[in-house]
Amino acid sequence: MAITGAAGLLATWEAGLAEAPAGRAVLLHGTARPDLDPAALPTVPVGERESDLFALRRALFGERMQVRMECHACGADMEFDLDAGEFAKSLGAAGESVVRLSEDGWDLAFRLPGPADLTAAARAADPRAALLAHCLVSAVHDGSAVTADALPAPVQRRIADAVEAADPGADVTLNVGCPECGAATRAELDIASYLWTELDAWARDVLLDVHLLATAYGWSEPEILALSPLRRRYYLELCADV
Repeated sequence: MAITGAAGLLATWEAGLAEAPAGRAVLLHGTARPDLDPAALPTVPVGERESDLFALRRALFGERMQVRMECHACGADMEFDLDAGEFAKSLGAAGESVVRLSEDGWDLAFRLPGPADLTAAARAADPRAALLAHCLVSAVHDGSAVTADALPAPVQRRIADAVEAADPGADVTLNVGCPECGAATRAELDIASYLWTELDAWARDVLLDVHLLATAYGWSEPEILALSPLRRRYYLELCADV
C-alpha cells in the first residue's frame, strides 16, 4: 500500500466533507488502493474493501483502536481497545469473486456483493431479493435456466451461506460482554465510519498546526505539510515558548 502524504490525506478529507457515508467510504478505499481504477472501487467485494480499510487505518493511526458502545441490556457505556491487526486477521480474506455451487441438480454462480450492490439493494422494497437479483450470475436447474425471483427459499439460503463463507470480512461484528450486567451485546463495526472520524479529527488538528506555523513563520501550507510530524510539533513547541 502506498501511504498518501499529508496533502493527499487532506484532499481526501476535503472531498469527503460534501459526501454521504457511502461516498466517504469510496474515497477512503481509493486512498487505500490507489492501484485500482476508481470506477472499479464500488464493485470490489465488501470483505476485500473492509480488509483494505483496516490496512489503511493501521498504516495511518497504528494497531490500537479504541471502541465505545452501549450495552443493549442495561445501557452502560463500554469502552475497550481492539488490536486492528489481530482483528483483521480473524476476518479472513475473500476467495474468488464469483461463488459457484453444483448440487442436487442445481448449477449456481453468484458474484460476491460490492458496496454498489448493497447501496442499490437498500433502496428496494425487498433488499434481500434485490441483492440476489443484482449478484446472481446464473442459475440452472436440471438443464433449465432459472431467474432470481424463481429460486426456492432453500436454494437462496445455500447461496447466502456460500457467500458468507467466501467473504467472511463482509460482516464485521463485535460481540462484547458488559462488565456491569454480564449481558452480551452484538454490534457492527463500521470501519469506514470509524476511520473517517479519525481522519476528520486528524485533518482539523493539522490545519490548526498550519495556521499557527504560518502565522508565526510566514510559511505556506505546502511548506508546512512537507515537514515531518515530529518537526512540526517541535516548531509548535518553540512558538509556545515565545
